[in-house]
Amino acid sequence: MGSPLLSGVPTLDDLFAAHPDGDAVVLVRADLNVPLADGVITDDLRIRASLPTLRELVVHRHPVVVCSHLGRPDGAPEAALSLAPVAERLGQLLGVPVTLAADVAGDDCQRRARKLEPGEVLLVENLRFDPGETRNDDGLARRLAGLADVFVQDAFGAVHRAHASVEGVTHHLPSHAGRLLETELAELGTLLHDPPRPLLAILGGAKISDKLTVLERLSQHVDAIAVGGAMCFTFLVAEGHDVGTSRVEPDQVDTVRELVTRARARGVDVLVPTDVVVAATFDRDAPATTVGVTDIPPDQMGLDIGPATAEAVAGAVTAARSVFWNGPMGVYEWPAFSAGTRAVAEAMAASGARTIVGGGDSAAACRLFGLAERMTHVSTGGGAALELLEGRDLPGVAALRHADPHH
Repeated sequence: MGSPLLSGVPTLDDLFAAHPDGDAVVLVRADLNVPLADGVITDDLRIRASLPTLRELVVHRHPVVVCSHLGRPDGAPEAALSLAPVAERLGQLLGVPVTLAADVAGDDCQRRARKLEPGEVLLVENLRFDPGETRNDDGLARRLAGLADVFVQDAFGAVHRAHASVEGVTHHLPSHAGRLLETELAELGTLLHDPPRPLLAILGGAKISDKLTVLERLSQHVDAIAVGGAMCFTFLVAEGHDVGTSRVEPDQVDTVRELVTRARARGVDVLVPTDVVVAATFDRDAPATTVGVTDIPPDQMGLDIGPATAEAVAGAVTAARSVFWNGPMGVYEWPAFSAGTRAVAEAMAASGARTIVGGGDSAAACRLFGLAERMTHVSTGGGAALELLEGRDLPGVAALRHADPHH
């Protein structure tokens, strides 16, 4: 994969060339941060995404130590956030037993790691049970590194964080990119470096402030931008519309107006909704009405783009050769306000363009509608994907480039 984002990043191929006989214990940072309900995994996509790297390592007879975080424990063990259900599901999917250590690189973990046979897999307990993980504590990084001979970074959803298991451990072990990370950098790299054109960016979600930097960057790089979700109402206010009780970020209105003016001056087509679906309350069962953006009632809030807007965005998808989508068009989890998001997903699925979904809620929507398999690439990391497109060098990727391959 020839993406410039992969330049100087050692991969699994380099690892296998250096250790052809499976003689190295491999520490893999995976992203197994799956949603749980009462201890049951409700979506195992991230576990499945980790399988290609883990399968290759097992086939090559490497003993494998896997580590991941789950949820947001505050640096101390929480029974509800144990990786026990993840270990069980990973073992089922991988076809080999996965043992769970009782601690994070503590005595139990170290003892089990020393006993690993070729092709066996050990899972470290939730990294965030240790307060040193999010602080990028070098002591924890050293203990994690002490479990193995080489390190593989495969948690794209975490590489935008300088944590002990992401950045710190690379100072102590020869480090490589796993297959998932390699794929993510290659696919997202096509958007930044010579994408097939026209290139369309579709941005939605709740807050414009979360996406202002990426909007600014993309507006200088794309041929068209379509805006939806709650953040579109700040755009509509910037255009002089009254938007009732819709969510608006008043402090961003001037910034948005300037951004749109500059983008249009560069010839970028900026698509802002012409109609929206409104309701009196933020409620799944609230009666929904479609209105033009000049007719939003003062006591109503917008919860989806309208059908005319959805058709316009779908038309832009059809005209494009590359499409990047991040953020739903409305409250897609509620049927009355899901049509806009579904229309975007269906247009992308039917398109002959390169279609890249930037993780998070957009990815969840694609799975909900059964359309994820029909996209060119669905990213596993929403925050990391956006930071990459903002032009940032992600700490976990930069660390792979700068790691000493020999240590």
